[in-house]
Amino acid sequence: MEIEVKNKDENEITFIIRDAEVPLVNAIRRIAMMEVPKLAIEDVNIVQNDSAMFNEVLAHRLGLTPIVSDIAAIEGLNLADECDCEDYCPSCSVSFTLNKTGPGIVYSKDLSSTDSTIKSVYDTIPLLKLKNDENVELEAVAKIGFGKDHAKWMPTTVCSYKQYPKITFNEDKEVDYGCAEACPRGILKADKRSKKIKVQNLENCSMCKSCFRASENGYIDVGFEPNNFIFRIETDGAMPPEEVLLKACEILGEKADKFIKFSKE
Repeated sequence: MEIEVKNKDENEITFIIRDAEVPLVNAIRRIAMMEVPKLAIEDVNIVQNDSAMFNEVLAHRLGLTPIVSDIAAIEGLNLADECDCEDYCPSCSVSFTLNKTGPGIVYSKDLSSTDSTIKSVYDTIPLLKLKNDENVELEAVAKIGFGKDHAKWMPTTVCSYKQYPKITFNEDKEVDYGCAEACPRGILKADKRSKKIKVQNLENCSMCKSCFRASENGYIDVGFEPNNFIFRIETDGAMPPEEVLLKACEILGEKADKFIKFSKE
């Protein structure tokens, strides 16, 4: 199996997997979405809320606010189910406090954390609006969880793959320039001087087969390479995408080891 990184930035990575099987690639996708641990606000204790926003709505917004959850930040934190405390403690959670008086908009940057390394990923997420003399005071507790339990713990906003596109031309047929015009993504370019249709940025092909349906003489065919895949991971900024990928592969390896151990017993 070979892996080639095509694009990478702070929140997104796109790479090609070659010589792999669908079950393996799909297992990585599912684990990356559902089983990679992440921090999110779970409990909200509201002392005062004079705003027009219901407490439940405010708590929901806080829960979906991305919290820094990279490996360095959450190292040493226990899962809530594995901690000896009754509710929450510094060993399994991070507390945030919010105390603000209007007028003005309360943003995610107004959340004050007990751990300087764990904070809101973005400062400008609006939480609620306060009018004159309105006050909001609360404590929010972030815990480690998994995407399979709630969407707020999903480390990925996009985690998908597609099989590598394959476009072929029937050289025995007359060149059909109309199929190039039918491509909605501009991947096909008609070159009448050389009497050919050129393929540009093949990896952007969605395999919609608009070009195939537009060709009257069957000049073009669109398929895929069965063992090659284009994989894309995008996060909300809480974790770097490469960390999500590495953790997912680590979890998959642990599952495989358990299965092998079980089969030998």
